[in-house]
Amino acid sequence: MNLNPESYSPEHFLWEFGDGVATVRLNRPERKNPLTFESYAELRDTFRQLAYEDSVKAVVFASNGGNFCSGGDVHDIIGPLVAMNMRDLMKFTRMTGDLVKAMRHCPQPVISAVDGISAGAGAIIPMASDLRIGTPEAKTYFLFNRVGLAGCDMGACAILPRIIGQGRASELLFTGRGMNAEEGLSWGYYNNVVASDELLNTANELARKIAAGPAFANGMTKHQLNVEWDMSLDTAIESEAQAQAICMQSEDFKRAYEAFVDKKKPVFEGD
Repeated sequence: MNLNPESYSPEHFLWEFGDGVATVRLNRPERKNPLTFESYAELRDTFRQLAYEDSVKAVVFASNGGNFCSGGDVHDIIGPLVAMNMRDLMKFTRMTGDLVKAMRHCPQPVISAVDGISAGAGAIIPMASDLRIGTPEAKTYFLFNRVGLAGCDMGACAILPRIIGQGRASELLFTGRGMNAEEGLSWGYYNNVVASDELLNTANELARKIAAGPAFANGMTKHQLNVEWDMSLDTAIESEAQAQAICMQSEDFKRAYEAFVDKKKPVFEGD
């Protein structure tokens, strides 16, 4: 897969690119933007390829038509899953998990802009993002339990407790009840909650701010946030010492020093 951000035209979702920021959004607003086998796979491949696209500095995963994503399409995904054997089911669940891995492993910070419904796998995508901005109308459902499945889907039992705490995550995953925007903000799930008509501008403003920063160093920060989950404190401190020493060899670090000496604002180039 060759992803040229300027001309990329995916088949199963919308893509925009400008000012170092890629914007992704699902495009079935009449169905609250459900996922299909094809959109899962194309999103996974896109986020994997972003690891090699230096011109993309940040990603906004946006809502469309007043909703974020209603999860797996009942007719296109849920129906066929009921008829699959274990081998094919494992292929599917590993593919959906690979989307989360691709989002976490791409160096670009990912910001989800959540309006309306965010349910099932459509709640996992914001959960797997680095930052989340919601609206007062945002309603998040980790509803796997309500369809007879375990709450441990696509990394939910690993990631969600780290965001909102073990007890709150347990409640949502055991009951499938909705988390409203007020709860999401007070629990630390959302970084900010803004009016619907301000959502995309707020997300883009944050993304452009990140994109203007030192992209190599931001990628290193994201990497360390990932790998330090299961490290001891001593191991984490040593890992950060090595990461920071690598960043100190970057041209952006030198630019920041020279700008400070000249009493100017540094202009980072990501190298």
